[in-house]
Amino acid sequence: MEAFNIVHENGRFSLARGEVACELLYEVHDGVARFTHTRVPQALRGQGLAAHLVEAGLQWAVQHKLRIRPDCSYVQSYIERHPQWREWVA
Repeated sequence: MEAFNIVHENGRFSLARGEVACELLYEVHDGVARFTHTRVPQALRGQGLAAHLVEAGLQWAVQHKLRIRPDCSYVQSYIERHPQWREWVA
């Protein structure tokens, strides 16, 4: 399995592939991590990059004892496919 270098800073998880970056954006308010947007450029889709970003974001939220609000449709579908995260949904 390929190792991914996911960078976390300023409300953003990002993963670079060459000159192109994928990202997961979030905001935290009142103990809730609100995941707002996942962006993977068309040329990089279908490689599981969004799933790696979302997994990193959810793990971070749980480690910080934050509830999860999946406002992004991709994050919503990821949680539907991985029920272990449902108990953390706000």
